Amino acid sequence: MDCLFCKIRDGQIPSTKVYEDDQVFAILDINPVNPGHTLVITKEHFEDTASTPDEVICHVASVCRKLAKVINNVLDYPAFNFEVNNGPIAGQVIMHTHWHVVPRSADDGLKHWPGKPYAPGEADEVANQIKQGLL
Repeated sequence: MDCLFCKIRDGQIPSTKVYEDDQVFAILDINPVNPGHTLVITKEHFEDTASTPDEVICHVASVCRKLAKVINNVLDYPAFNFEVNNGPIAGQVIMHTHWHVVPRSADDGLKHWPGKPYAPGEADEVANQIKQGLL
């Protein structure tokens, strides 16, 4: 397999590991937004979050939360983001399930994405489409 994260998992490529259990491992991002920016990566190869089993995603989320609390505490950050890019259009570069834990400070220069309001009646239409899709 030619997956970067699988090669890191298998010890073929070096990384700075901060956590590991039977389902995931976590490494420092090599291009961090801020020091402590960590990737939580599934050990089993899944292409993206949408194709990963629910129980694995629940574990990933739990580990992200645990790491975020520790990172913010030991590195003195007041906040954090979880970032999940699902698919190339959304910014996913490595096609293997991973979530970013990004510690944040007020002066780090990272901005929230721009939003745009719904047109009149559009929110109700979109909500109904989502509700129908859940049936």
